[in-house]
Amino acid sequence: MRGIDLSTKALRVADLHSLESGVVVTYEEIAAEALAAREPASVDVVTCMEMLEHVPDPASIVRACATLVRPGGYVFISTINRNLKAYLMAIVGAEYILQMLPRGTHDYEKFITPSELARYARNTGLDLIEVRGMTYNPLSQIYSLGRDTDVNYMMAFRRVAE
Repeated sequence: MRGIDLSTKALRVADLHSLESGVVVTYEEIAAEALAAREPASVDVVTCMEMLEHVPDPASIVRACATLVRPGGYVFISTINRNLKAYLMAIVGAEYILQMLPRGTHDYEKFITPSELARYARNTGLDLIEVRGMTYNPLSQIYSLGRDTDVNYMMAFRRVAE
């Protein structure tokens, strides 16, 4: 397994987690676009979790994911929807009320609707397989997958086989 990030600090924390869990992961400080240019069609599965809403050009990241995965391979992307409920839950609720995240972690304008993400993927040759919502219950502290895509959601794609 490989993990990438542009944050040295995040990679150090991830490396410690890898050591503690016993899961062997190689980490590299590199942009997704640079890795895709260096190693196109080199992996069977790409995951891009909870980061698209933090980057200036999410379509570029989706292109990089599509470039990295082999034909017939899978890409899984999770992000936050852009609507009033997502604003209230992800920013007001998680950052200000529950203080689960530092204030200012999210910028509502960078949230991405499922239709936007599907369009980014379609434009790169990825076929949409499934969309699932992700919910969190702060009382039970349980995350679950379901149909509610109003706040957090995940999309599964497959690169068209050549």
